[in-house]
Amino acid sequence: MSHAHPPPSPTRRTHHAPRLPALALGLLALAAAGCEPADAPSDAGVRHTPLPFSPTDATRAYCGDADDDAIEGQITALLVELTLEGKIGMMHGAAGAVVDGVWLVDGVPGLGIPGLHLRDGPRGVSAFSGARATAFPVGALRGATFDPELEARVGAAIAREARSAGADVLLAPTMNILRHPRWGRAQETYSEDVHHLGTMAVAFIEGVQSEGVIASAKHFAANSIEDSRHSVDVRIDERTLREVYLPHFRRAVVEGRVGSVMTAYNRVNGLYCDLQGHLVHEILEQEWGFSGFVESDWYLGTHGAADSVLAGLDLEMPASSRFRRLEAEVRSGGLSEDAIDDSVRRILRAQLCHGLDRHSPVRDASVRESPAHLALAREVARRGIVLLRNEGAALPFGADVRRIALLGRNARAESIGDSGSSAVRPTDVVTALEGLQARAGVQVDEVERLDAAGEALVRAADAVVVVTGLGPDDEGEGDIGAGDRETLALPEGEVALIRTVAALNPRVVVVVEAGSAVLTSAFEDDVEGLLFAFYPGAQGGHAIADLLFGDTSPSGRLPFSIPESEADLPPFDSRADVVEYGFFHGYRHLAHEGRRPRHAFGEGLSYTRFTHADLVLAPPEADPDGVVEATLSVENVGRVRGTETVQLYVSALGSRVVRAPSDLRAFAQVTLEPGERRAVTMRVEVADLAFWNDARRAFEVERLDYEVRVGAHAGDPGQTARFRVR
Repeated sequence: MSHAHPPPSPTRRTHHAPRLPALALGLLALAAAGCEPADAPSDAGVRHTPLPFSPTDATRAYCGDADDDAIEGQITALLVELTLEGKIGMMHGAAGAVVDGVWLVDGVPGLGIPGLHLRDGPRGVSAFSGARATAFPVGALRGATFDPELEARVGAAIAREARSAGADVLLAPTMNILRHPRWGRAQETYSEDVHHLGTMAVAFIEGVQSEGVIASAKHFAANSIEDSRHSVDVRIDERTLREVYLPHFRRAVVEGRVGSVMTAYNRVNGLYCDLQGHLVHEILEQEWGFSGFVESDWYLGTHGAADSVLAGLDLEMPASSRFRRLEAEVRSGGLSEDAIDDSVRRILRAQLCHGLDRHSPVRDASVRESPAHLALAREVARRGIVLLRNEGAALPFGADVRRIALLGRNARAESIGDSGSSAVRPTDVVTALEGLQARAGVQVDEVERLDAAGEALVRAADAVVVVTGLGPDDEGEGDIGAGDRETLALPEGEVALIRTVAALNPRVVVVVEAGSAVLTSAFEDDVEGLLFAFYPGAQGGHAIADLLFGDTSPSGRLPFSIPESEADLPPFDSRADVVEYGFFHGYRHLAHEGRRPRHAFGEGLSYTRFTHADLVLAPPEADPDGVVEATLSVENVGRVRGTETVQLYVSALGSRVVRAPSDLRAFAQVTLEPGERRAVTMRVEVADLAFWNDARRAFEVERLDYEVRVGAHAGDPGQTARFRVR
């Protein structure tokens, strides 16, 4: 396996950046840097002879079906033609702002090098581009679908829209683990679980790259705080890093063949991520064989020049602030031009293997917000919204519900997510109010005040819907959005509102819109129905109405745990400069501490009922590199068509190291008609059960008994069976 950067010298200088200023000051610094004269003279035609390069298994895998031999030869020829100045010009963004709607990295058209045209897009084409586009539901809702095939369709659709707006690199998916629900960007990622997150992210990447667009896995790594994201030092032991914060990124590289990876703002064990050679050079590039390019996060995300390159960073974005010193460092002998060649090779490999030199984006506004994409956004929202409570068969609304009283701070809110880099600018957003108003034969009385007239409307209603939750003023990206949440609770006024209307009308359904867990214990027992709708996107209002009226049965499953109280979770200090990340969080932490959640990871109700039976494992004994298959029958014993998500958890019995009580290791979905029964099979790779052995500096599969538990969520006793690793 080749590596693109020479190993860092143990005696080389390590750059420690001071605490970073606000984003606005960073922009000014970039602008000022761009106006200064160059640090070194032009090389005036001098050419460096690049080292010979032969394709490796890793580069062949990265290029997929492309002719990697020809591409590597073409890259070598280009490196001969390019001057040092020209090479470095491809290692940083071209401007501190968008150019014609994209973040631009210059190419060399005369040599057939197209350059890069980057655009944000975790939930659709970024609003920063100025283009209108489909606002898909946020990543957390899409994670709640537990449907990788559906997520691949979303990735492909967003990629088509990105290409239609001039982009060939999509800065997505956001795939950091959801360590704590107060994280401002929790809405952008898929899950608190490593296996689930990796599966959904790989599907999105494959969808994006099927459309000729390079995906960017971000933010590498251990990124889950916004308010102090530019300064925080995440202290983490190697086993926790390897087992909790990196496996999903490895899957993005090895399975998804992701085209690029973005480093995070934060520090890990003292070093900023762009200077973290252990993370980027040793693990990402050497161990995993990542052969694409690594770019910095935007503004203030690069903290060195030669030392960042040696650590594995290839591309400074969005402009040259630190990397403008590279030419001088090569001239002075502080950095080999071979290291520059390695980075440029990676950047060129991405462009050529993904065909950017042959298939330039074609701007076409008709591709965005097409009927097919809007229909997909509505389908995804329906599939991801989670039904958490349904007492007394309050839902779905039937023919007896013809008059609805609608209340809550989000009733007419355009709930598409935060105002940060993932923001999308759709032409129209269907609110919950508009979605309900569109139902034929239904009168919707919007109650803005609970005065005498408002109370009369609530009492007279056949059902009451309270649409509450959070919005872009409560949570989002740091610097350009609201940042981290202050609390997991709903605003006090909203809780009081729910309790008041519940005393006036027995049929109250609450719809919560938020990026991740919201405490429901303060009001849930007072109402009959509870839906968790996340930020459901431009068609979210229609999707909410579809589910309330039973057009489809809910099938969403929580991609996180909802605790009884925040005290049940690990501590979260959003302003800390140093934090310790432990081995447990989410459902693993709750189980380890013996804390029962209000709603478990993977939980979600339906309008029908399912039974599981006849769990069988094969083989009963497996090798450390083997596969175990779990088969069981699932039956729809209710009255309507529905989709069940079967979840498989594994426990290592008698392990010599501390383990989680159980870990999700597989899941599958099956859609059944009433009375239908079908066998479902899930595969467990035994290698995924390994723990990181610090002494051996390697993963180790313990040869012992493992218990498999298959159920409807993380807290479901389900069905159990055992197998042994021999």
